[in-house]
Formats: sequence, structure tokens, C-alpha cells
Amino acid sequence: MFLEPYEKPHRNGWIEVVCGCMFSGKTEELIRRLKRAKIANQKVAIFKPMLDTRYDEVNIVSHDENSIHSTPVKSAADIPLLVADTEVVGIDEAQFFDESLPQVCEDIANRGIRVIIAGLDMDFAAKPFGPMPLLLARAEYITKVHAICVRCGNLASYSYRLSDIDSTVLLGAKNHYEPRCRTCFIEGMSMK
Repeated sequence: MFLEPYEKPHRNGWIEVVCGCMFSGKTEELIRRLKRAKIANQKVAIFKPMLDTRYDEVNIVSHDENSIHSTPVKSAADIPLLVADTEVVGIDEAQFFDESLPQVCEDIANRGIRVIIAGLDMDFAAKPFGPMPLLLARAEYITKVHAICVRCGNLASYSYRLSDIDSTVLLGAKNHYEPRCRTCFIEGMSMK
């Protein structure tokens, strides 16, 4: 196809969301997709919330210790300022961003950029978490990943909090959470 000097090639942007409970492989899948984009020589920009310092202050790190370099940002509004000449944007721990993240992602996708987001779809009380419901509603592609219930071995969709701390945001790993299936999650919640 030959383009006239004034024509621009059409490039579609879209939003992909990888969601699930703790220990389900969300970050692992995000890293896999971003590394494949880099192999394809696409320009990639990767972000995470500044408050997520569990494994590293800068890198996105999965529970399996797979990692990729990212830029920590204070708010979703910082992301569009940092994606010039980018073809793929990756965002981890989306549930910790403010409510402007869905519109920020929509605006970026409307510029012809692929946006890949990973985050918890539910909090420890099994309620929709932060901006994730709106991201799921706006996404063209959704991948829900599952962990294995540590109690019975079935597929797990819930992040069961081991402590009695009520704060919605409690950064942690196996010391604070375990993946559970619906039945084991309900049983655990009924004992609290």
C-alpha cells in the first residue's frame, strides 16, 4: 500500500486487562507480554504506582522473581506525559491508582497505543478494587488468571487476608494473603 505524502498509516490502539487474585500470575503475564513487545522491537513504556515497593522501588517484580524495568509514578495523570513515541504501555498494580486511570488509559489507546494493565479485580473483602471495574468495562481484551487454593487445591479467585487489618491497601505477599476458592474464602470470612 502506497500512501500519499499527506496520509498517515492507521494504527489502532486498545486496552488489555489481566486480572485475578493474589498469586495468580497477573504480573508474570504482564511481563511476558511486554517482553514479547520488546522482542518485536516495539517502543515500550512501563509504569507502576510509586507506593508499590515490595520487591523493588523501580522494577516490576513478580512473586516468582521475574522482573522488568518500570517507571514509578505518583498518579495516573503522570503516565500520558511519559509515553511519547511509545507503541505499548504497560501498567502494573492498577488497583492502587486513582480513579482517573481508566480515562488515562482510554486517551492513550485513542492515540493508537496498545495498553496492557495488570491488577487485582477484587480486594480482600471480595469487593471491586479501585479503578479496576471501569478498566474491565473499557477493555477490548480481558484475561482472568487464577491461582490454586491453598486449602483445597481448586482454582482460586479470591485473595484471603490472613490478618485482621481493615485497611483496603495492605502491601504484602504470602505473609498477609493466600489464594482461596469461593468455598474456602467464605469459610474463612465466616470465622473472622
